[in-house]
Amino acid sequence: MTTEEKLQHFLDTCMGDAHTRSSRMLDEYQSALEKTYEEHKTDARRRADMQLRQETERMERELNKTLSIEQLDLKRALGHKQEELKDKLFVELKDMLANFLETREYQQLLEHQIENAVRFAGNDEIIIYLDPTDEDKVQRLALHHGNARIRTSEYSFSGGCRAVIPSRHILIDNSFQTKLEEAREKFHFDLSLTNGGQTND
Repeated sequence: MTTEEKLQHFLDTCMGDAHTRSSRMLDEYQSALEKTYEEHKTDARRRADMQLRQETERMERELNKTLSIEQLDLKRALGHKQEELKDKLFVELKDMLANFLETREYQQLLEHQIENAVRFAGNDEIIIYLDPTDEDKVQRLALHHGNARIRTSEYSFSGGCRAVIPSRHILIDNSFQTKLEEAREKFHFDLSLTNGGQTND
């Protein structure tokens, strides 16, 4: 083998080795770049998912807050409307009671209330109080119930009667005022009804 052939062989060997090493280095570099790109892509996707989740949660919180405020406003408005309707209803009821006070049925009701109170008291002293507007009925009722002291109250209680049994510290309250207050306290609108806003108590 001549010197030129040896040089050419050496050159070919060196070039082949350099080509092989450079190809390997390029492959390694490309692999590193691809790995870095995949890591960057994964990290970017993770950050995007996190940002999307945070934004979704923030929007849900804002929506829930808005819905809660609107629901509270609706409940408040409904409560005000119910109170207005309840006031109107009980004004009408008081008017009806005022008319009832002028009837014979009211006189019979007083008789019945007094009889029950006297029966409950037994042999104990009992004092019956009538509303000031029923002062004209005291004499006649006292005649029918001689064992009960029937008086006119100093305070109005819208009709009916109140009875006191002093020895037992008992008050029997059959006044219309108390009945109305109890009815108003227990009264509520039944919102489950769907046939035109009926009420129930």
